[in-house]
Amino acid sequence: MTKENKKFYISTALPYVNSVPHIGFALEIIQADVIARYHRNLGEEVFFLTGTDENGLKIARAAEEANIPVEEFAKKNADTFRNLKEILNLSFDDFIRTTEDRHIKAVYKLWQACKKDVYKKKYRGLYCVGCEQFYTEDELVDGLCPEHKTKPEIVEEENYFFKLSAYENQLKELIEKDVIKVIPQTRKNEVLGFIKKGLEDICISRSSERARNWGIPIQDDPSQIFWSWFDAVINYISALGYGTDDNNFKKYWQENDNKIHAIGKGILIFHSLYWPAYLLSAGISLPDKLFVHGYVTAGGQKMSKSLGNIVNPSELVKKYGTDAVRYFFLREASPFEDSDFTIEKFEDRYNSDLAKGLGNLVARVVTLAIKCKTKNEKCKTTIQNVRLKEEIIKIQEDYKKTLEEFKFNEALKAVWELIGFCDRYIEQEKPWEDTENKTEILNDLLLTIDEIAKLIEPFLPETSEKISQQIKSLKSIPLFPRI
Repeated sequence: MTKENKKFYISTALPYVNSVPHIGFALEIIQADVIARYHRNLGEEVFFLTGTDENGLKIARAAEEANIPVEEFAKKNADTFRNLKEILNLSFDDFIRTTEDRHIKAVYKLWQACKKDVYKKKYRGLYCVGCEQFYTEDELVDGLCPEHKTKPEIVEEENYFFKLSAYENQLKELIEKDVIKVIPQTRKNEVLGFIKKGLEDICISRSSERARNWGIPIQDDPSQIFWSWFDAVINYISALGYGTDDNNFKKYWQENDNKIHAIGKGILIFHSLYWPAYLLSAGISLPDKLFVHGYVTAGGQKMSKSLGNIVNPSELVKKYGTDAVRYFFLREASPFEDSDFTIEKFEDRYNSDLAKGLGNLVARVVTLAIKCKTKNEKCKTTIQNVRLKEEIIKIQEDYKKTLEEFKFNEALKAVWELIGFCDRYIEQEKPWEDTENKTEILNDLLLTIDEIAKLIEPFLPETSEKISQQIKSLKSIPLFPRI
């Protein structure tokens, strides 16, 4: 079934460029890539966006520590994120940097549209540079930022504030009624709990001096720089042409009811409350869904650049291959909760599911079919075995349901159930013996494997193509050598 002319927009959060990518962001962008590929396969017009957030105070400080001009530092690290397209075989349509002119124009346009809800006042608060946000005393854990375990800085200056409190009731209703659908339910409950405590107005600028003169200056007041959590979220529409060329903005945002943000749980409030409030203020269409994933942890601790416990996805790909990395994070990681990473878990999943599971099945069937082919027996184009047909239909239904709920691990589990079914079918039918229906058995298996290749395409695009080629050419090449 196709959905001709239906539009679909998906974006990732923008990682900071204070360091190189780690597997926590790799998880998010791989998940988003699967969603984008799945909807393209449905015949929809897909726009998939990612990019980098470059205007934060932490970027300026990191550049100082590296003794590199901040523009050069930001570009160098932004390029490492852009290069993930090839490393992780991603299909994003655009890559936005928040230092680009098109983005700055969009920020200024939204600023003008929101100015009726902006005022200036003096403020004193506790600021975490790692989070790029203020915290209250009761939000700290033992006096430390709950995310980065560091002591916030005391900041006192005059800044611009946005009237978030004016949108409290409207935001509450939007979240409660799933106009903005927060997935999973636990994160929706978290947002509603935050609203229940009462929404306070938020600071959306910092002094140019404190910002090290890095960031987007406010046009009317160059002594102030936009707060990164005002300017960064605007990327979702700046990349579509808001403020420059409104064609894609109109097509994929204003007139599209299928807009999804894939984000980590730590930035939920910014995306579920602050960003929609800006849009409400400006009279712009709202996002439809927030898919909120957990963290990748190392020994139970959040993996982050600030904590210095990162694993570089590029190194994993060099050793194990792109699809092996994609598979691990889609099959092993929970879509919604934290998932712990170890090399032992990675290699166990690689050997059991990829080498022994999928790789072994394809090799067995193709090798048997090669031998069968020497007899020049004609193969059919549809599956003849009723049990195989029924199993494929059941798996397809489970796959569709779970994938549309962002349950990547369960969708892959369904596919691997089909792989297991094929293994059992081979043992029962013994196609290596010279039986009367040997050709039909192998033909059915080849067609089933071809169906498996189609199902895994959004997850393992390179492997999917390799399987299809092996079936067409009847040449057996190992997909995942054991490690």
